[in-house]
Amino acid sequence: MSETVKYFLDESKIPKHWYNLVADLPTPPPAVLHPGTHAPVTPGDLEPLFPMTLIQQEVTRERDVEIPEPVREIYRQWRPSPLFRARRLEKALDTPARIYYKYEGVSPAGSHKPNTAVPQAFYNKEAGIKKIATETGAGQWGSSLAFAGALFGIDVQVFMVRVSYDQKPTGGR
Repeated sequence: MSETVKYFLDESKIPKHWYNLVADLPTPPPAVLHPGTHAPVTPGDLEPLFPMTLIQQEVTRERDVEIPEPVREIYRQWRPSPLFRARRLEKALDTPARIYYKYEGVSPAGSHKPNTAVPQAFYNKEAGIKKIATETGAGQWGSSLAFAGALFGIDVQVFMVRVSYDQKPTGGR
């Protein structure tokens, strides 16, 4: 019982940058294709859907993308999330590898999805967007974006995809 299982970082260790994996890939990933033209998507194609700051992040080759301070301040509510050492899994696999996992259930929506929803709402607010519509399956993305929208004063309308809705219990219907 003397070996550490839970690791907690201090709030001062919340990262100041997102890491962009593309910067370290040996070759860039293939271009995303426009569903209508089948040509590579351009920032202009995405402009009706997303603020330019988000589009620029999507296409950047820079390794570090700065996390805005208002986003970092909100992250402090639940981040850094605890890191756990999966010692029993290591033993079951009989591996010399050390296996760790993050527990994201401490976030307001109970998943990792507010980590993305909060900056998306922030950048939309900065671009002057007042309302966002989104879809959700199990509901974690919808609740995460609704939470983030409430933080920045953005109205969020959430639609549940039909296939997911049809799989929900009927509740006595």
